[in-house]
Amino acid sequence: MSDNRIGAESREALRARHSAKWRQYPDDVLPLFVAEMDYPIAEPVKRILTDLVNANDLGYLGAIPEIAPAFAEFAEKRWGWTPDTSHLKLACDVGVATVEFLRANHAKSVVVTSPVYSGFWSWLTELNVDIVDVPLTDAFDMDFAGIEKAFASGVRFFLLCNPHNPLGRVFGREELLALAQLADKYGATVIADEIHAPLTFPGTEFVPYLSLGPAAERTGVLVTSTSKSWNLAGLKAAFLLVHEDKAAMFDQLPASMHYRSSILGAFSMATAYSEGVPWLDTTIDTIVAARDHFANELERLLPGAHLEWMPDAGYLAWIDVSGLGLGETPNERILTDAKVALVAGTNCGPAYVNHVRINFATSHEIITEALERIAKIVESVKSH
Repeated sequence: MSDNRIGAESREALRARHSAKWRQYPDDVLPLFVAEMDYPIAEPVKRILTDLVNANDLGYLGAIPEIAPAFAEFAEKRWGWTPDTSHLKLACDVGVATVEFLRANHAKSVVVTSPVYSGFWSWLTELNVDIVDVPLTDAFDMDFAGIEKAFASGVRFFLLCNPHNPLGRVFGREELLALAQLADKYGATVIADEIHAPLTFPGTEFVPYLSLGPAAERTGVLVTSTSKSWNLAGLKAAFLLVHEDKAAMFDQLPASMHYRSSILGAFSMATAYSEGVPWLDTTIDTIVAARDHFANELERLLPGAHLEWMPDAGYLAWIDVSGLGLGETPNERILTDAKVALVAGTNCGPAYVNHVRINFATSHEIITEALERIAKIVESVKSH
């Protein structure tokens, strides 16, 4: 691990960005909603992008054999897993990868485990499939009795978010093995969204689902991208990966998926895996410091709020704000009165009206200012 940290870009530089995070709201709003980091990107990624542009090399994406070995080497060094990359398919992002896979395999119903990433809900709504919600337990473990009940009723697809969004929780080996065994028992498929995995913090073991042996190989589909861990969401490149045992489920995927990916994104993804690890390690140091600062400031400024899980990975925090007295739509009150944009808890599951998701991958100054703004409106509520 690096002892260095990356400084967040200046407020002026951030305001000049063209991404949704910095354009969706007026300049007086602090945006801590969408999952983008406020840090500079890795130099090797900048270099490959510059090289492609300078060479006028911006055509359609063709063959790119560089991704598979780059990911395999990264996975072996990072997680002790050497994946068989024989069956790897590109897509423009993990949402499209998941939707196309479910569509190609005629999914009728899919298990999700709320609270969970808002994209899962919108993807499945787009597909017009039944969403079977088996919420995590109060301790944020998987409810295996509920999952088995769903599988026994005929549901054959499960969306796994690991590391978890919005909790920042990394599921353990035994829990994942139990899921694999249940899926294998019922012939179900586990689509493992592992997009935040490279951002797992020191001291926590990330276990790729497909690394868990025969049951996982028979049931698992990996969907991932460098978009979150290297802050490259706008470049549009991701991939799906299965073991040989599952390869037949790729047969009906549209060939056009590959060509809808971006040439800039695909080569940046290969570069991130092969040359971007020093930047990644430095960024993790930065995020861990931001997490600790956020947790401390939350306790100091908003003692009525509760951090539901101290994140083990990523840069998202899941907060119970029921103790703040901000009404039935706390995120809207916070946006209107405090000028801080957060993700509504209900985006992660209809039951979570008293929760918000906060992105803390920014400067300590912005974190403190955002929480101070919220604290002021809480004080205003109390005084009335």
